[in-house]
Amino acid sequence: MIEVNIDGASAGNPGPSGAGIFIKNNGVVEKHSIPLGVMDNHEAEFHACRIALEMCLEKQADTVWLRSDSQAVVQGIEKEFVRNSQYKPLLQEILNLTRQMNLFFVKWVPSKENKAADELARKAIHLN
Repeated sequence: MIEVNIDGASAGNPGPSGAGIFIKNNGVVEKHSIPLGVMDNHEAEFHACRIALEMCLEKQADTVWLRSDSQAVVQGIEKEFVRNSQYKPLLQEILNLTRQMNLFFVKWVPSKENKAADELARKAIHLN
């Protein structure tokens, strides 16, 4: 099982944004800070999720446990619905990626439990 913590961050809303992805796979840790350009915070969160899932599939993961402090992302995945039409295509991409896995778990965590991903996302803002 691959464990993933994700976070998206924006300096402004919208503003320069980044994705932070922390992956733990069989004891091996990967840290990614990915600049995303200009977007709002929620959009950055959805992009962080999509990119993380793509990375997991590249590793041929069949079981993924994803944690995020974004209620919008977690609830969107759980309900397979988002109200904001701007995020609907991103959610659909995410759902399509999760369907390529045998098991996919998503959990909301408080920000204090997501510090590693948050730091990576904030670092990514400065890489824009």
